[in-house]
Parts: sequence; structure tokens; C-alpha cells
Amino acid sequence: MSWEMSLLLRARGLTATRPSDAASAAVFADLDLDVAAGTLTDVSGPSGSGKTTLLLALARLLPDVTGELYLDDVIAAEVDPRMWRSRVAYLPQRALLAPGTVHSNLVQPWTLRIRSGVTPPSEGELRAALDGVGLDGIGLDRAAARLSVGQAARVALLRVVLTAPACVLLDEPDASLDDESAKQVASMTARFVGSGGAVVRVRHARVDANADRRMRLADGRLTEVTGRD
Repeated sequence: MSWEMSLLLRARGLTATRPSDAASAAVFADLDLDVAAGTLTDVSGPSGSGKTTLLLALARLLPDVTGELYLDDVIAAEVDPRMWRSRVAYLPQRALLAPGTVHSNLVQPWTLRIRSGVTPPSEGELRAALDGVGLDGIGLDRAAARLSVGQAARVALLRVVLTAPACVLLDEPDASLDDESAKQVASMTARFVGSGGAVVRVRHARVDANADRRMRLADGRLTEVTGRD
């Protein structure tokens, strides 16, 4: 693959700090990252190395991070933050569903001002989407509070994917999931990438041999892992 030809998201010189008693201590500094369309990038590293901070920075959810971000070669300063977050979607490790039904949660993004006037998916489309991720036994009228952890994780990811972002940032999406739910989440991720989307995913326990790139964040540095260790 030609990374230069298909670059979607670029980070240059990203620096994030955390407050300390003496001074600001760097979480990472002068970090560069290229994310190409249609690729899955896994990021691993020890606890506290800044993996979640990196995803939040890429999503423009940390105002104190310095450096430059580009989306489709347009610098972040020239892109409205709301538009950026609709194109670069962040899903936390324990994504929360709102009180209400599965249906109300899936169409929630279309209640936001950024999608004003945009028609949400029909019930038929939502039904097909649920069936496609192994949730054929879950009714659209099911209370979100009655979903298992694995079911809720799939609904949360599906809610993001249905909005058709360009890039999805996943923070340990299979943490605390059983094997079947983790398999379904991995399959959803692979289908999104196969459709041309980009994914940056923080990993911990499970290793996915299908990742196009494997990066390691440690001691403030992001390096590419070339083996499959």
C-alpha cells in the first residue's frame, strides 16, 4: 500500500502533558502518526503510557495538546471541531448507552445539530444492521439497560459505524467482553475497514493478526512493531 497516496489522518509533533507537583510531565512528545484510509492500526503499550490520551488527541477532545493534526490534508484549525468529530469518531472502552431503547440509542447521533435535516436510518435498516452483528434476537424496543455488556458494546459500535465516519478511534473495544462478543466486535471493525474506513485501536490482551500496522507507545515514543510478538 502507498501510505502517501491514501493518507486520511496525520499527526505531527503531538505533545501531551500531565500535571505534576514539580512541573508538567510529558505523556508523550513530538509524536508523529499517519493513518491511511482502509487500514487498521493497533496501538499497544504499558498502562499509563498515554494510549487513551493519544486517541483523545486525535479526536480533538484534549484542548491542551500541542502539535498539528490534518484530516484529508486540511489542518485541524480550518475544520470545525464538530465536523472533525463527526468524521473522526472516538469510542471509549466502556461506551455508555443512554436511557431508553436500542432504537433511540442507534438514532441518537441524528438528534445532534451537526446532522440537522439528515434522515436517520429506517427501522428496517436498523434491524438489518443488528442482525448483521449477531444481535438478531434483540428487538429495537429492547431497553438498553437490559443489554449484556457484550450486546451493549456492539450497539455502541454500531451506532458509530452507522454515521459513516472516515476514521474510528477504539479504546480497547473488546476489554471485558466474552469471546463471542469480542469476535463480533472484531468482525464489525474489519467490515468497516474493508469499506474504506480507517481504524486506530488501542489493544491490550488480544492480538489481531489482521491489523495492517502495529504501533507501540512507551516512554513517550511511538514506534512501529514489525514482528507478531
